[in-house]
Amino acid sequence: MGDILEVQGLTKTFRLSARQQKLEKTSEKVRTAVNQLSFTARQGEIFGLLGPNGAGKTTTLRLLATLIRPDSGDALVDGASVVREPDKVRGRIGFLTSELKLEDCFTPNYLFNFFAALHKVAPEVRDQRRTALFQRFGIDRFAEVKVANLSTGMKQKVSLVVSIVHDPDIIIFDEPTNGLDVLTARVVTDFLEQLRGEGKTIIVSTHIFSLIEKLCDRVGIIISGRMTVCDTLERVKDGMALEDRFFEIYKETAGDAE
Repeated sequence: MGDILEVQGLTKTFRLSARQQKLEKTSEKVRTAVNQLSFTARQGEIFGLLGPNGAGKTTTLRLLATLIRPDSGDALVDGASVVREPDKVRGRIGFLTSELKLEDCFTPNYLFNFFAALHKVAPEVRDQRRTALFQRFGIDRFAEVKVANLSTGMKQKVSLVVSIVHDPDIIIFDEPTNGLDVLTARVVTDFLEQLRGEGKTIIVSTHIFSLIEKLCDRVGIIISGRMTVCDTLERVKDGMALEDRFFEIYKETAGDAE
């Protein structure tokens, strides 16, 4: 299958405040979070972005989701530019991030309806998807329970289903199992595999090696905002455990930077 996501030299910098400089004991005024980043993702695959905290993974996903604009470069999401056509991009992706905070006073039913209206999903389609997704994740029993009274795992499930209310072809997950218990994490990973089987493209950002090895067809390793390696999982591993290979690449990259 062909490429459905093309990332072309994305660069994003942030200005550090005087307080940030003091806290981080640095004199630099501008930090490059993403540096000339390029990669592609194909239809019907799970692509993993792997890197340590602060590597630029979340910034990359926020750029792809059009939450922030790049300083330079572009990305084409099913042919739509994140720079020139952000509205089209938002209609073609689902984006789940820990930054999505559900209001405590709302119920899963209300939130699903609200996000469906944002994406202009027809009422009959909305109701069919809600029934299927709520049953799939066991949300149906809590459909009229306020978010404030839901468990952490149930909140994550609700966040997931509202992010894909419009049945997007490209779904972006930032640390999808972070903070979840083992049972809920398994439900989420099984669902990602199901979506791949339906021909969806999944972008997963994580620092968890086992998650990459379990799910991903291809993987890109980001270090200090740069893509150091990007290939099939087996080629990236090069006969080694992924964790061992990652630290080998990390040491090589650190050595090049010195």
